[in-house]
Amino acid sequence: MQEALPYIVVVQLVLTLGLAVLLFGLARQVGVLHERVAPMGAMVSDRGPAVGEPAPLLAAMTLAGDRLEIGGPSPRGRSRLLLFVSPACPVCKKLLPIARSFAAAERLDVVLVGDGDLAEQRSMIREFALEGLPYVNSPQVGMAFQVGKLPYTVLLDAAGVIRAKGLVNSREHLESLIVAEETGFGTIQAYLASRRPLAVDAAPLQRSTSPGSAATATVRNPHELSQT
Repeated sequence: MQEALPYIVVVQLVLTLGLAVLLFGLARQVGVLHERVAPMGAMVSDRGPAVGEPAPLLAAMTLAGDRLEIGGPSPRGRSRLLLFVSPACPVCKKLLPIARSFAAAERLDVVLVGDGDLAEQRSMIREFALEGLPYVNSPQVGMAFQVGKLPYTVLLDAAGVIRAKGLVNSREHLESLIVAEETGFGTIQAYLASRRPLAVDAAPLQRSTSPGSAATATVRNPHELSQT
């Protein structure tokens, strides 16, 4: 037994090194997949005020009876997320608890905006414990931002400038709005497109017939390659 002990130690060491190599390879592959799989982003609409423009200046009353300014600098110096919802929208109801926790995690102000029967909206507020969030019932707000489908969000920075907007139905969509604001890109898709390196054309190098001329290669944008 004592004579076999060194061999056992060597075998265990080899197995440990093998497992370490496999773990390293797996971690590297996960990183590659993470780079290739694009995060989900909110579906952006071309209607309404554009990203980068100041939000329309509007004054509205919340269901609690408070006056609320939409647009312009934030009194609290924080970003504001306008979430357009409806009691008749099942996806909105699924998103409301997510939006409430998301607001607390990201330290931004959420303003719920609806347009419909007051009794139904008050019932939804009680059902999802939304008393702590301002709720505006005003068709003018939706028309100002040209909201056509729900749930729809508009993210304003502390100065009242639109930084991101779009249709959302998950926490990933809400997070994409924050990414858009932090990176300065209007959408997460635009941010990912800016990170893609230029692709080199796979066609053979075209060499000039004149002596001493250098070989040339055509470099194209990935978007152009996808269209050819």
